[in-house]
Amino acid sequence: MKTAIFLNIFNEKYMRKIAILIFIIFCSCNKEKMKVITKEQPKEIPEEVPYFKQIKSNDIKLAEPVYGDWLFSRKEKGQTFEQYFRSKHTVPTKDANIIYIRPIGNFNVLQKRQIQLANEYLEIYFQLKTKTLEPISNDVVPNSARRMMYSHEQLLAGYLLNDVLKEEEHLNRIALMGLSELDLYPKPEWNYVFGLASYRDKVGVSSIYRLQDGELTSENFNLCLSRLLKISSHEIGHMFGLHHCTNANCVMNGTNSMEETDRHSIRLCSVCQRKLNSCIAYDNKKRLIDLEKYFKKNDLNDEFDLMKKDIKVIQ
Repeated sequence: MKTAIFLNIFNEKYMRKIAILIFIIFCSCNKEKMKVITKEQPKEIPEEVPYFKQIKSNDIKLAEPVYGDWLFSRKEKGQTFEQYFRSKHTVPTKDANIIYIRPIGNFNVLQKRQIQLANEYLEIYFQLKTKTLEPISNDVVPNSARRMMYSHEQLLAGYLLNDVLKEEEHLNRIALMGLSELDLYPKPEWNYVFGLASYRDKVGVSSIYRLQDGELTSENFNLCLSRLLKISSHEIGHMFGLHHCTNANCVMNGTNSMEETDRHSIRLCSVCQRKLNSCIAYDNKKRLIDLEKYFKKNDLNDEFDLMKKDIKVIQ
């Protein structure tokens, strides 16, 4: 009997010691894990290469915003290269490296030509394969997601984004941009919107309606093409994590109107170029020369001059 009691006491002490030992080991392991987490260092910022320092001389400072401008009513802080580099953003991979354009509506010959030229431009701009899909009919939008605004029809941008474009799956898609023939509105109380995007899903939709000054003709073709190139590269730029630029006159500037869009440059400033290049890792000089050739071929003279100035400073 005494032996049994002794053994029970011994076993209880022994089990307590084992339990304490396990607890100490468990705590030690957790501390080690915590140490590993706290020791993790942020990504090292790469040194700025000469290219970006050279083209910086061609950056044009933003003018002081006036009433009606984007920055007049929005106090945006911008985004430094360091902030961008350390942020989570889309990066091309072998399984996600193609930009897709989806036309929505019935386009005439001139409009189809602009979409083709936008495809060519975006492929040069992002240095990624870009494909234009077959147009889909406006009939995909139900009556509950359309309305008449004065004398023209509008489509609900959110419906196109969430119920049409987000449902599409394409091989190696990294971004999908819908281009609507008709005007867009984001909610009943708004008159219109140039476009809408889900940057998390890398899907956006824009309208060509307000880019055309009422009607696209051979006389206003180049002006309207420049607008389309600005808006499409701006929206897809957001999909790659670029915020609105407050550093200089830049295609990533926010805009409130067509007049403000026309005033903004089609060129990425030196800081935003550095961001995009850190993401896609293309040859900066090749991209610049490709852009210069594109603008020259399509008689976009002001845009051509911008690229020519950058080429001059890097030679």
